[in-house]
Amino acid sequence: MSNSPKKQTTISKEIKLEGVGLHTGQNVILTFKPAEASTGFIFRRMDLEGHPMIPADANLVASTDRGTTLEKNGVLIQTSEHVLAACVGLGIDNVIIELNASEPPIMDGSSKYFVEALEKAEVIELDAEREEFIVKDVISFSDEETGSEILVMPANEYQVTTMVDFQTKVLGTQNASIKSITEFKDHIANSRTFSFLHELEALLEHGLIKGGDLNNAIVYVDKELSPEIMKKLEVAFDKKDISVKPNGILDNLTLHHPNEAARHKLLDVIGDLALVGTHIRGKVIANKPGHKINTQFAKKLAKVIKAEKRNKVPQIDLNSKPLYDVSEIMDRLPHRPPFLLVDKIYELTDSSVVGTKNVTMNEPFFVGHFPGKPVMPGVLQVEAMAQTGGILALSTVPDPENYLTFFMKMNNVKFKQQVVPGDTLIFKLELISPIRRGIIQMQAYAYANGKLACEAELMAQIVKSKE
Repeated sequence: MSNSPKKQTTISKEIKLEGVGLHTGQNVILTFKPAEASTGFIFRRMDLEGHPMIPADANLVASTDRGTTLEKNGVLIQTSEHVLAACVGLGIDNVIIELNASEPPIMDGSSKYFVEALEKAEVIELDAEREEFIVKDVISFSDEETGSEILVMPANEYQVTTMVDFQTKVLGTQNASIKSITEFKDHIANSRTFSFLHELEALLEHGLIKGGDLNNAIVYVDKELSPEIMKKLEVAFDKKDISVKPNGILDNLTLHHPNEAARHKLLDVIGDLALVGTHIRGKVIANKPGHKINTQFAKKLAKVIKAEKRNKVPQIDLNSKPLYDVSEIMDRLPHRPPFLLVDKIYELTDSSVVGTKNVTMNEPFFVGHFPGKPVMPGVLQVEAMAQTGGILALSTVPDPENYLTFFMKMNNVKFKQQVVPGDTLIFKLELISPIRRGIIQMQAYAYANGKLACEAELMAQIVKSKE
């Protein structure tokens, strides 16, 4: 397998799907739209004022009852996993998913129709490198109450294995595996959601699964089908002469695979782990998976990835010629000594920048902070990161000398170690989201002596300076 960096992807054009929401029973229009690099997967509620956006983020999981529900500022996206699984299964990095309801259409209960739509929209590459979490150690999570366990271990590709055991005669132990995410389309995408008869009764009594019918969910009959139950099902599904076939499935639905239940659980795992926000190079093994443990594991993985990213010092040769020296930096930034706090820029892409500052005893702030034990003030570390981010921001306009960047907000500012004379600070800033209307959001890190010294989320506005 090639180790060369892969490019991020999106789709070339928008495409619509229409169907019924499983839980609401409402008619739903879903539109996949192209997105810029580093956008990720974002849902947009077109039926609400302001068209609020909800990122596919593990930290936004609000419920895992019969599906994964995301919530941001009171706005919900239900049953997100089937759509997200289709995106990951086709190797898509960035897409906007517009909905005129709180949930995508259930279609046939699988990812098949989403995959087909996305393929018609054509997957294309973007001019930005794809981020990938390369698993180096086993990471695991377990739920003692349910006996569920999920882990990821090192592997050359994104692989997934699921093992399920429902301890019933009609559906006992099943396994499913893919050795590469490229197998998703042909072997997993058409695996439909399923339910047991006793669960179905409870859902119907509570007015749920209003969009359910016998064509978008496999129903395993795990109890006697009494005349009373039969009548309820006939009314609910508007269908007469419901029966149980020899394989224990309600009515005449034919399985796509003998282990379709395990394959659908694998589909759910992929969809739920999409909430991590980055590609995974490793083997996931899930024993008795479900949306609750899947999303809890996704949260844990996201924290591990963030910590690794935070502590990953950019590898640069400080003796090599920089991309911009201090004179070239002053051509792009309005700051001047003694308030110019970045000396060199070594890397600059559409979404990130790397710069440095040599901290010497001659810094004017050491005169009063603190004379007997000089320490670089934390606010100036943040300012230095912001100036480095200014280089990134102003690189997006054709005439940077005619623009300024103004701070709007700082979040999650943390100082990890002291910065003292003799240290070389290495700054790395990355876009959190695409620049829109001159607003830039960046994740900023400052490293000293091979360790993280400071981090912050920064927001600034690019404004044209007065003539």
